Amino acid sequence: MSLSSAMQIGRSALNASQLGIAATSNNMANAATAGYRRQIATLTPMRGAGGGHAGSIGMGVAVSDIRRQVSFSLEARTRSAISSEHASYTRQGIISAVENTLGELGDNDLSSQLSAFFNSWSERANLVQSSAVVVQQGRSLSSFVQRLRTDLTDQRAAIDAEVGALASRANELLAQVGDLNTSISQAEVGSVNANTLRDQRDSILEELATIMDVTVVEQGAGGVDVLVGSTPVVLGGRSRGVALELTTNADGSRAARLVTRDDSSNVPAANGSLGALLAERTDTIDRSISALDTLASRVIFEVNKIHSTGVGASWLRSTAGSLQFQTADRSLALNDPANTAIASLPFQPNNGGFSVNVRNTVTGTVSTVRIDVDLDGITAAGTAGTADDTSAQDIRDALDAVAGLAASFDPSGKLVVEADAGFEFSFADDSSAALATLGLNAYFTGSNARDIAVASDLDQNPDLLAVGSWDGTTLVENGSALLIASLSTKRLDNLGSRTLIESWRDHVTVVASASSTASIQAESATVVRESLDSQRAAVSGVSLDEEAINLMNFQRQYQAGARVIEVARQLMDTLISLV
Repeated sequence: MSLSSAMQIGRSALNASQLGIAATSNNMANAATAGYRRQIATLTPMRGAGGGHAGSIGMGVAVSDIRRQVSFSLEARTRSAISSEHASYTRQGIISAVENTLGELGDNDLSSQLSAFFNSWSERANLVQSSAVVVQQGRSLSSFVQRLRTDLTDQRAAIDAEVGALASRANELLAQVGDLNTSISQAEVGSVNANTLRDQRDSILEELATIMDVTVVEQGAGGVDVLVGSTPVVLGGRSRGVALELTTNADGSRAARLVTRDDSSNVPAANGSLGALLAERTDTIDRSISALDTLASRVIFEVNKIHSTGVGASWLRSTAGSLQFQTADRSLALNDPANTAIASLPFQPNNGGFSVNVRNTVTGTVSTVRIDVDLDGITAAGTAGTADDTSAQDIRDALDAVAGLAASFDPSGKLVVEADAGFEFSFADDSSAALATLGLNAYFTGSNARDIAVASDLDQNPDLLAVGSWDGTTLVENGSALLIASLSTKRLDNLGSRTLIESWRDHVTVVASASSTASIQAESATVVRESLDSQRAAVSGVSLDEEAINLMNFQRQYQAGARVIEVARQLMDTLISLV
């Protein structure tokens, strides 16, 4: 080997040492930089020409590349852990907020309101309370239920707003990933590694993982595809974007889902803050609203079934239903699915009938007329159908035919029953629940927690409160009051053989259990994420002690290379002086 070769070998050591020192210095400078991955200069011996009988001698050292120290599987697991952690804490926050809103077992919760309401009826039956107090307690219960539902819907609206903001941020991040894919592909032409750009992309993907669970698939030329579930949201340099889609259900509630911006494909985000928000919007808030609506509907219907056949301090001179029938619905059977007035209700009438008692105020004589309500779903020909079943118009006609009564639909479509001069009336023995469905002589109006309220005529005149009831031909002066008071302990088939209060407390218990579970899961998710962070730091993090050792090694290598060059130069000078 010639002296010039020795000098070239020394020169290669200088170049390699310089790059090594630069890489080490960069690592030390970024030791505290978030998202920075340690870079390693890979040294490779350079092949040389044959050296005769002495064999082949290398031509020095070269830096083959400067590569980030990254475990792709560990990066993927860490992103997954980040998504799970953010989902867990988001879920915990939502469930805890709902639990606080429900406020069960406090001094002023829904169970207490229900108990106070039914107790007021019991006290009214025992002549301890006045009718005005019972009406006031109904107003208090209605206001509490409506306010509770409003609080829950406000929380749902806040979630929708937060999902929209997170979707907007996700769009920005997805666009940045697409742009960086393009930049990395352009920068890594040849054997150059765009380490800084890759670090930036990993940091963006990590932030994206806090929003939704993503799967990153490495592609050629330095690019990655990003998927949520099986739906791609970034393909190379193109971002498909995401958006929140809200649709209105048949019951008026709004459903939410995440879709791609380009073609509205479903984006099944299951984790991350956004995934948890969408899940708990349905699992916790919508279910709580549904449970509250179900409870309110049963309270309205069960109380009205009793109150509609009750008798107050004086008999009825007139009563107006609360259910509005459009002209087309009036002639349709009450069990016809096309009858929009009935089909939208959470409760329905059934096959049976009710009695109307008409009293002559002068003579005191009472006549009773039975009105059948045919809702068996069978036609006169014996086939399945509703064509021959009872409609609202049929009930109006039957009531209007009763001597001493007049029945009609008011301009809004509500059924109105009025007594002729010198007469008054009451209802009894309703096995069809038609009176409660139509809202005649009702205590409550509305159909669920959104619109539950005490009937306006009772609100204005509590003396109309129907505390008595007919027992065959005998008037029991506190009969209705006792029956309504007993609803607090009555097990209802529609509620799975539970009482009204039990059904609500069961739901609250489910929410409380979910809150406790969410807290445990959040703590566990943090432990997992911290463990993976430690593992990743061991692979990709910067150790200043290790870098200091590397720096000294490269320093010694540089000094040795410089010494080789100096020795070769001196020998070259000696050789030239001999010529």
